[in-house]
Amino acid sequence: MTRQDTVFRSRRAELPDGPRAADVRVRDGRIAEIGGYGALRGAEVQDLGELALLPGLVDTHVHVNEPGRTEWEGFATATRAAAAGGVTTLVDMPLNSLPPTTTVDNLAVKRSAARGQTFVDVGFWGGAIPGNVKDIEPLHEAGVFGFKGFLAPSGVDEFPHLPQPDLEAALAETARVGALAIIHAEDPAVLDAAPQRPGPHYRDFLASRPDDAEAAAVARLLDTARRTGARVHILHVSSAAVLPLLRQAREDGVEVTAETCPHYLTLAAERVPDGDTAYKCCPPIRGEANRDALWAALAAGEFAAIVSDHSPSTPELKLLPRLGGSGDFAQAWGGIASLQVGLPAIWTEARRRGHTLSDVVRWMSSGPAALVGLADRKGALAVGRDADLVAFDPDGELLVQAEELHHRNPVTPYAGATLTGVVRGSWLRGAPIDTADGAEPAGRQLLR
Repeated sequence: MTRQDTVFRSRRAELPDGPRAADVRVRDGRIAEIGGYGALRGAEVQDLGELALLPGLVDTHVHVNEPGRTEWEGFATATRAAAAGGVTTLVDMPLNSLPPTTTVDNLAVKRSAARGQTFVDVGFWGGAIPGNVKDIEPLHEAGVFGFKGFLAPSGVDEFPHLPQPDLEAALAETARVGALAIIHAEDPAVLDAAPQRPGPHYRDFLASRPDDAEAAAVARLLDTARRTGARVHILHVSSAAVLPLLRQAREDGVEVTAETCPHYLTLAAERVPDGDTAYKCCPPIRGEANRDALWAALAAGEFAAIVSDHSPSTPELKLLPRLGGSGDFAQAWGGIASLQVGLPAIWTEARRRGHTLSDVVRWMSSGPAALVGLADRKGALAVGRDADLVAFDPDGELLVQAEELHHRNPVTPYAGATLTGVVRGSWLRGAPIDTADGAEPAGRQLLR
């Protein structure tokens, strides 16, 4: 026994084979042993009692926006919010920062900006844009977890979308080097043909980004993946219309996975107030029947992960009426801020639908860890894994007050909601994560 030897004791440890009362021994930052409840001795015992002990969540879809747009978010604020929400590992998206992560030099700038600021472990995605095929292999060798591309305009000029010839070239290159391609799938031709009615009515915004835009883009992407042999992952699926396409592609042998997000599983178009642009995201929050279909697919194992797609901006860019903005959905920045509240949001709805906490752990921890190749280090309470741990009160009540979140800007569609489930503590490699002002960040940068 050493001074680094700590035992975490819980009557509800979410282990890979199911929940049970257990002791988890942590030594030198890793899980060293799992024993019966009360069976292990350590230099220190963290007795969590009735609190559930979970593996730290892994969020593979976060827009940190630093450097360049740090007024939107940043590594310090994003990783504080992550830790407070039970997320101990995140992977940062390559756009909305300046410069975008599309070259090795730009990756170095991103890593330098993150250094000494992260309260959780952080990895990085690379970007696939027109003209940077030559940068894919060097970025892959530098340790990015894969390559993000858009099939429709991204919303920022410095990260243009991939027309079909560029998509073909990018997927051929990711297939050649063995990298994962992660794709925002909306079809620009369908979007251009959809009715465009600016203003505060959510139904008009929803009509401007129809299900067909996702389905057409996914069909085109899957056809390209078949030809190139690329491994592809569909980001933030909002429309159940793509599910039959994914099923058929898998039957055909295409290597394709998909994710969805808390806002698509917990919110519904019928309940979005007109003018409340905190709800705007692309693709959009759709109707209740669509949400039910996403839950059915999730229960059937058709999604690899639930991830936040945390994409915040300044309140001014959201054009919120309460701040003097127009409430125009067409002009407001599209992105949901939810990094800190994803776990209770999903648990609230999952429990209502008869799912278990073990299901949530699979969707939000082990699933995303496996997606990005971290399953040997993250995502489970198992011997040899990093001791990234969360104490979770599954019966606690959380009133979401945006001003009290660690996100840099107090804008979220969950403001005012009462959710079930409260994170009571998070540990990174066995050490408690202190998110107070002046605390020393202990997160590390991860390589693929």
